[in-house]
Amino acid sequence: MRHPPSRSPDPNAPKPSLSVVIPCYNEVKTVQDIVMRVLAEELVDEVIIVDDGSTDGSQDVLRKLEADGHNRLVVQYHERNQGKGAALVTAFKHATGDVIVIQDADFEYDPREYPLLLKPIQEGVAIVVYGSRFLGGTRKAMNFWNMVANKCLTLFTNILFNAILSDMETCYKCFRREVVEDMKINARGFEFEPEFTAKVLRQGIRIVEVPISYYGREYEEGKKIKWTDAPIAAWTLLRYRFFD
Repeated sequence: MRHPPSRSPDPNAPKPSLSVVIPCYNEVKTVQDIVMRVLAEELVDEVIIVDDGSTDGSQDVLRKLEADGHNRLVVQYHERNQGKGAALVTAFKHATGDVIVIQDADFEYDPREYPLLLKPIQEGVAIVVYGSRFLGGTRKAMNFWNMVANKCLTLFTNILFNAILSDMETCYKCFRREVVEDMKINARGFEFEPEFTAKVLRQGIRIVEVPISYYGREYEEGKKIKWTDAPIAAWTLLRYRFFD
């Protein structure tokens, strides 16, 4: 089992290199702006975006960004849509940074908060950090039933794995690259979140949470996850706790 180093936090520790991985599917309205926002963060060493078979013009935007010569940007393309989990698996294979943070291709999460995620890792007190939407950060009111589903799935996670998480389903997952180097990820869709969490907790890794801001978008704005993903997530948690 992997555990954080058993040493006192060192605020002067050197900054680990940071890879930001972005799965993208039909985000033509936001993908260019979010990539530029991520690249604007000086602590980001590379941005790896995987287009997951978009059909709305997102690929054209990404090819233009490539042509513009951003030297910290790497773009990978799936020929057909496979799901968020599949896009992340591809991104992980190309990441070279000491630390990886997951970023969605919209404006729900703020890249200016990467230092909050990175700090516990840099200080040596964690190797996996989640940005929680429920610990007091600025939050745009989310759909009530989405919140209920999130809280129920997080409670289920805590019961199964003896954890005290507040936001298992958060996009902002930050971790040292070695956490996923030997991890076989089977998820192809949104079940990535519970599978990754379950496999981290089964290794005995304690996840550190930090408060983050959240500006949830509506379904008419392009939000993709639905209530029907909740039963799949619950089964995924059970599967990796007892059967896999």
